Amino acid sequence: MLSQKTIDIVKSTAPVLEVKGKDITTHFYRTMFEDHPELLDIFNHANQEKGRQQTALANTVYAAAKYIDQLEVLIPAVKQIAHKHRSLAIKPEHYPIVGEYLLKAIKEVLGEAATDDIIGAWAEAYGAIAQVFIDIETEMYKEAKEQEGGWEDFKGFEVADKVEESSLITSFYLKPKDGVKLPSYLPGQYITIKLDIPGEKNIVNRQYSLSAAPGHDYYRISVKRESDNKPEGKASNYLHDHVNKGDKVELSAPAGDFYLDVENDAPVTLISGGVGITPMMSMLETLAANNSKRDIVFIHAARDEEAHAFKEHTKQLVGELENARAYTAYDKKKDQQTMCDVEGRISADFLKEVIASNSICYICGPVPFMGAVIGHLSKNGIPEDRIKFEFFGPAVELKTQ
Repeated sequence: MLSQKTIDIVKSTAPVLEVKGKDITTHFYRTMFEDHPELLDIFNHANQEKGRQQTALANTVYAAAKYIDQLEVLIPAVKQIAHKHRSLAIKPEHYPIVGEYLLKAIKEVLGEAATDDIIGAWAEAYGAIAQVFIDIETEMYKEAKEQEGGWEDFKGFEVADKVEESSLITSFYLKPKDGVKLPSYLPGQYITIKLDIPGEKNIVNRQYSLSAAPGHDYYRISVKRESDNKPEGKASNYLHDHVNKGDKVELSAPAGDFYLDVENDAPVTLISGGVGITPMMSMLETLAANNSKRDIVFIHAARDEEAHAFKEHTKQLVGELENARAYTAYDKKKDQQTMCDVEGRISADFLKEVIASNSICYICGPVPFMGAVIGHLSKNGIPEDRIKFEFFGPAVELKTQ
């Protein structure tokens, strides 16, 4: 239980953390990695280089200061982060290291403004917040290990098949090397794949959505080649160019808090942009496997027809469902023969026309795409609690339109 003095001091730092938060977290990551380079085997280097991880942590620290006397408000965000931590095998012994360097960063960036009282209060507050994470993650590790077929941390898999889905996206069918039955998962969840890439100093970890319905003897991930988005692409290009049928990889058990509520019978809308289609395919396949009678709308936006993954498979699944409709949006038609429902960006008017007002909407895609779609849905009167979305990578602030 935090003392009232600690709560008051920590809350008083919220305004400065709102302004200086990213400076603090940037300094934090730099100094921590300098002294503990082994942690680079866990963190996503691309997110570091693009500043997304620093921004996400700054937002978390600011929220912690703002709600330090109401930690229950933070639990949904803590659980989302804890899923990622469990998927990356972050353990309790990592938290003291993080705390040490975070406090150093606060002191060094804020200078004289970071008094002994402030550092002392934040040390106490960090200990309380870290314990919340540790408790939640301990339960997640236990659940992942004790479920049928479950395991702890990472397990060896073999590439059973490799299938090109579009000009940009390739699927990898992954089976456990030990032949043990795979644990189930919730449609929309992801795994972490661990890659030891020749020439790289550190292990590369990447999280990919499972793109097939649960219940198979394989896990399927569908990976977009990131060839034009520096510094991304290290893992995706290696997978596309060098990982083939018969090769070995390591996976963590499925994780994530973005998934289809299969028990709900309300209308459901799946909206994706680009490789954001991957969790939606898991959801759509699940709905088809369950012979769902729900009103289902599937909307996918792609660069063009060649980049549109799972096009024929989507048609097949929608055809199997009684009350399903699918719509496609392309940035630009290749020619007049190209068939799509929207050319250019998806508008609020289009969404209002095709989505029921009581639909539960799941959205995944590039951050600007999600911001635009969520803004349109809100404008059309879809309540916030019926709009679910997933970030690929650290959560950042969405700018809705």
